[in-house]
Amino acid sequence: MTSQLKLAIWDIDGTLIDSRKIIQRAMDRAFARAGLGGIDYERTRTIVGLELTEAVLKLAPADYPAERIPQLATFYKEAFVEQRQEPGFEEPLYDGALDTIARLADEGWLLGVATGKARRGLDIVFEHHDLHKYFQTFQTVDGGPGKPHPRMVLDAMGETGTDPRQVVMIGDTLFDMQMGRNAGVHTLGVSWGFHTEKEILAGGAHEIHHTFDSLNTALDRFFEHQSAI
Repeated sequence: MTSQLKLAIWDIDGTLIDSRKIIQRAMDRAFARAGLGGIDYERTRTIVGLELTEAVLKLAPADYPAERIPQLATFYKEAFVEQRQEPGFEEPLYDGALDTIARLADEGWLLGVATGKARRGLDIVFEHHDLHKYFQTFQTVDGGPGKPHPRMVLDAMGETGTDPRQVVMIGDTLFDMQMGRNAGVHTLGVSWGFHTEKEILAGGAHEIHHTFDSLNTALDRFFEHQSAI
């Protein structure tokens, strides 16, 4: 019997949304406010996708007091919100992202999100770009363990009635790939976000794509393979 259920789970930052500038500025301002002199992009990019407290803990100096980690995370959140009020603020979709999402929805795919953002932050981005209407499942760090734990992918499958053979995880970091692998699903890495191709492969990506055209071709292949089962 042909199985028609297909679920594409998307990371957000660095995969659908070009948030490189806003995340770097927020982290740099947070570290400056904490008296740590700021932080450069090459360090910031390595933790994108992780739950915020875990992320700043990894970036903070080894001798930074553990009791001040929550404050550092708060500084980041405050700096992020401030940027949304500044002239010229942008958090754009990557070229090709909306066309791909709309096409998959039109063709009957189920769509999900698995992100290191809190649900409030996800809703702000999705409302701005009018994306909620395309998605059936929204997995954030509010619901439990974050990446690379498989919880978000497993919960997305539970909400959509899919199994690992019917699911692809799409993301730009090794944490996305590790999460997908830990949940037993097919993993598609994209190279236009935060992590390098080498890092994404180290996370266990089954494939890496450099354009949305290539990613669309891979999703079509996945659909055709599953439809033949």
